[in-house]
Amino acid sequence: MTKRFVKHDKFVIEREYQATPKRVFHAWSDLEQKAHWFPKAEKFEFAVGGREWNQGGPSGGPTFTYDAYYQEIVQDQRIVYTYTLDMDQVRISASVVTVELSPSDKGTRLIFTEQVAMFDGHDRVEYRQQGTKEALDKLEVFFQTDTEVKE
Repeated sequence: MTKRFVKHDKFVIEREYQATPKRVFHAWSDLEQKAHWFPKAEKFEFAVGGREWNQGGPSGGPTFTYDAYYQEIVQDQRIVYTYTLDMDQVRISASVVTVELSPSDKGTRLIFTEQVAMFDGHDRVEYRQQGTKEALDKLEVFFQTDTEVKE
């Protein structure tokens, strides 16, 4: 019998963007804009209780399923969501994420906090943190190349 275990962890990433909090919030809340910096959702309902869902992965590799539900949304200030991540048919983690936005001298200060339960050694917090940093880097590039707010 395989020994089952859970590893709990947390990480925080802070960023400054040259965009208003309204603009940053919109990049999270609009499907087409979010698809510029995060895998495009096959289901996307940005509302409390709404769902964001997608599947994908490397060619010939495992299929990852991201399944998120929005728990709290405060316009231009905060987004809280929970999500699970599956690798093929195996649940590898469950997380609570808080995205906080506030005005700064540069434009917007973003604080991304993820509290994660990782199951049975299938994932590592270092990998999750690196993937999140890469997505937030893409968000920065998106602001540098497309600054129009499409509402």
